[in-house]
Amino acid sequence: MTVADRWLLPDGIEEILPPRARRAEALRREMLDLFDCWGYDLVIPPHLEFLESLTAGVDRDLELQIFKVTDLMTGRTMGLRADTTPAVARIDAHNLTDDGPVRLCYAGSVFHARPATLGASRAPIQLGAELYGHAGQESDIEVISLMLETLGVVGMDSPNLDLGHVQIYRALVASAGLDTDQEQLLFDALQRKATCEVEELLARWCVDADVAPLFIALTGLSGKVDVIAKAREVLANAPVEVLEALDALENIAQTISRQYPKVSLYLDLGELRGYHYHTGVVFAAYVPEHGQAIAKGGRYDGVGRTFGRARPATGFSTDLKALLDFKPCDVESRAIIFAPADVDSAIVRKLRQQGLRVITELPGQKTDAVSSGCNQQLVCRDGDWQVESI
Repeated sequence: MTVADRWLLPDGIEEILPPRARRAEALRREMLDLFDCWGYDLVIPPHLEFLESLTAGVDRDLELQIFKVTDLMTGRTMGLRADTTPAVARIDAHNLTDDGPVRLCYAGSVFHARPATLGASRAPIQLGAELYGHAGQESDIEVISLMLETLGVVGMDSPNLDLGHVQIYRALVASAGLDTDQEQLLFDALQRKATCEVEELLARWCVDADVAPLFIALTGLSGKVDVIAKAREVLANAPVEVLEALDALENIAQTISRQYPKVSLYLDLGELRGYHYHTGVVFAAYVPEHGQAIAKGGRYDGVGRTFGRARPATGFSTDLKALLDFKPCDVESRAIIFAPADVDSAIVRKLRQQGLRVITELPGQKTDAVSSGCNQQLVCRDGDWQVESI
């Protein structure tokens, strides 16, 4: 390895340098303070766990994202977390004993073996909130609202919010009696809105004539909130679980519209993002300047079953580093004081105790106050040290 190679970072792995690092930390604190105001308690799960814990209840795509290592103490396989939810589910299921609603939040790095999307970071700082122990629409509405408030902190008060409900597809699959392989093939076609392919698959499998049109209809049931009314007509003969999902989506959409009138709602009844992981409503927020969802989440009831305590759960997550790109960069206004080498250390200590930033001159230092990034300096006037603007 050459000297030049030693400082190179792997593709998708980046460092955050000053002053961006300080802005990132300030934003992290601001977000956690917001979550705290909503009653969400901070947890800090370990970055490294046994592989069985990291993959419990997750879909295959996430499992492939995990960096794997061998624990030299036990010989067992460990992994760096690629998503924080499994760890938080373990905490709720195994470490907490409250049977009522539990609100937890987190902010920490996760690590991806490959970028989730083209050009994405492989070490995002995942920020999120999760609500355990409540199965009603009210908790979904709370989590979506908190996600929108989170985006509002960085000036995104009018994002596009996509809503879907995986129970619609699940109920139709159960009604059609599809096996696992058929379910996956149809899932892939629906995700691509490939209507002709959906029709071909249903015909090949001889799916009941009463059920097949319902699958085909899903490819076109998307749009504003009024698509719910159309869906009730088209899916009138669908299983009761489908109709319940439509009622839930309509109530959530109407509530969010009232509370956040600037948000643009888009409903997609064929939306199956996270299908193998989510169990109910799914949602994602988009902004024009960002090609992928800036934040996303949904309901994932029973996620703690592997840890011995299956509970209703809903939550969302986002990447703090992505949010930072949307946060207006405030002009530096705090005092940064330059202290000459001969200043009494007690004076410097007192200023720092007041929360002021003081940079002390070191012997032989060739930089002055301005080149050190300071906007004030300590100056001795008649034997008394005073802080003066530069």
